[in-house]
Amino acid sequence: MSDDVARVFDRMAGTYHELEPWYEHLYAVLHEILRAEIPPADRGRRALDAGCGTGFQTAALEKLGYESHGVDISAGVLRIAARTLSRSWLARGNLESLPYADESFDAVVCCGSTLSFTGKPTRAVAELARVLRPGGALLLECEHKWSLDLGWALVSSVTRDSLGYGVTPRSAWRQIARPLREGLAIDYEGAPLRLFTTTELGEMLAATGLVPLRRWGIHWATNVIPSTILHRPRLGRMTAMLYRRLRAIDRRFAVAPLAQRVSNSLVILAGKTAR
Repeated sequence: MSDDVARVFDRMAGTYHELEPWYEHLYAVLHEILRAEIPPADRGRRALDAGCGTGFQTAALEKLGYESHGVDISAGVLRIAARTLSRSWLARGNLESLPYADESFDAVVCCGSTLSFTGKPTRAVAELARVLRPGGALLLECEHKWSLDLGWALVSSVTRDSLGYGVTPRSAWRQIARPLREGLAIDYEGAPLRLFTTTELGEMLAATGLVPLRRWGIHWATNVIPSTILHRPRLGRMTAMLYRRLRAIDRRFAVAPLAQRVSNSLVILAGKTAR
């Protein structure tokens, strides 16, 4: 992960906890999955929130009874996290070189698109696998390439950026014309953000000995509304009403194959083979 990524999150640290409608839904569904799939901890079990930000997932792991650890590249978000996470251990570090010994944790979560901000995602996944104990679980969430948002960005590019994606027709075509199984990178506040394909993610997990167990798609039905509209503090009355109904559909069918194919965010539960 680069200094550019650290600067992006240092800038937004003070308002990181103020969730726009898009992120409110993402974390609501994500935390439902986390509570359902990461088992409550017996005394002495440890969990890592890799890319912890201000501590959304770290706090959830605390409530499940884990000795929780959070690591992030941004000193700014870690300062915010330290104000509320009195029982967690926080450290500044890079996902591509985690500051922990081998097999240190019984559970690892890596959410908030953290993997999408890494320059070397294969190495980052290998690090997540390295610090996870055999028999442990990894919950991974990242940005997905083949979402409705890619279509909205293309529409915006040929209508004088009517939807505010900031994409030109030439750059949009260059991205879409890439091999189907290959991801792509876009700009996010001055830092590169990678959108993965399921093929890429499967290959990275397999290379480290992690076995995918279940997958979910978040923001598939809700992405009927362009994400640029949902990245606002408030929605208009009619848009808010439509969004509430789409959220219910999105949550209910998150495990459906269609949801996984066209969602904006992919969530994968993987296990590390026990010896």
